[in-house]
Amino acid sequence: MLRGDRVRGRDHFDWPLFLVCATIGVVGIVNLYSATSVYLEVARKKALADIYVSQVYWMVVGVLLAILASAIDYRHFERFAYAFYAVGMATLVALLMFGTGIRGAVRWVEIGSFTFQPSEFTKILLVLAVARAVHDDPRTEPRRVLDLWLPGVLTAIPFFLILRQPDLGTALVHVMVVLSIMAMTKVRRGSLIALIVGISAFSVFAWNYLLHDYQKARVTAFLDPEADKTGSGWHAFQSKTAIGNGGFTGQGFMQGTQNQFGFLPDQFSDFPFAVFAEDWGFVGSALLLALYAFLCIWAVHIASQAKDRFGAALAIGMGAIIFWHTLANIGMVLGVMPVTGITLPFFSYGGSSMLSMCIACGLLMNVSMRR
Repeated sequence: MLRGDRVRGRDHFDWPLFLVCATIGVVGIVNLYSATSVYLEVARKKALADIYVSQVYWMVVGVLLAILASAIDYRHFERFAYAFYAVGMATLVALLMFGTGIRGAVRWVEIGSFTFQPSEFTKILLVLAVARAVHDDPRTEPRRVLDLWLPGVLTAIPFFLILRQPDLGTALVHVMVVLSIMAMTKVRRGSLIALIVGISAFSVFAWNYLLHDYQKARVTAFLDPEADKTGSGWHAFQSKTAIGNGGFTGQGFMQGTQNQFGFLPDQFSDFPFAVFAEDWGFVGSALLLALYAFLCIWAVHIASQAKDRFGAALAIGMGAIIFWHTLANIGMVLGVMPVTGITLPFFSYGGSSMLSMCIACGLLMNVSMRR
């Protein structure tokens, strides 16, 4: 990068983006302390008590990766987008062939004591590849479905590989992120109707032949949450109870009874928002959701200021990753969407989630600084 580009980058440093991401990350770590505080006095669960400390380490590494992602001109990422994508797909294939199963799912790669989830990073690589495809197709006239074959193929490969793990939630997030990017393009009305019909038909096929029984149980529990409160509906029932306990102003930091008495399952990974809502109530929850909303809207603003189609598509894609993760996680916590295990950005415990979200924000910063 030339010296002039570096100067302009410093002048255009996106302080609102930085401050909102940092605020959510710090609040998330404090919330993890509350979520695991019940274990602080239990020696046999000491590992859980140290979760928030590990999250601090992951956040530090994530900040370094974000700095790297923002420092390299995003046009270099455009040049190697397909190569990065190929490496990501090769990792998913290797995972299915050699990965170690945990609770019936093969989603993690173990290298010594380090474990990471490749599908958290393939979302970013998919966005890079689709953004490159959008940039290379400058047509302005409405497109047919067949004209979108390349983004479709790029999306289908990780979708089916991740579905085999199995991880339906993450596979669907990949699809929704790409659909968000493709909303930038014009599609013929007839082609759009045909696409909707095709997706509906595939959904019926997937329900009958691709989904596992436990995945179907999560959907049926969402449609009828009262049918099996102690089984498939347990998670949603307990999270809604915790949110209700929070009331308007909350029960206070580390005072949430559902969390402290151990009723709330997966409170540090899948349901950290329920812990936060019980501690801080409607007021705290509304403020947190406002931060996420600002982050997503700001990504659209960055896209509108981008100097080329690749930058615009990249910004929309990164914002879409944050949006769909937030919507899916908050939705399942509120009981208005099925339980899928999708993480809440910067809030859920996990190195892969934290690192991927930091990289996404770093790429947003990249586009913003070079607008």
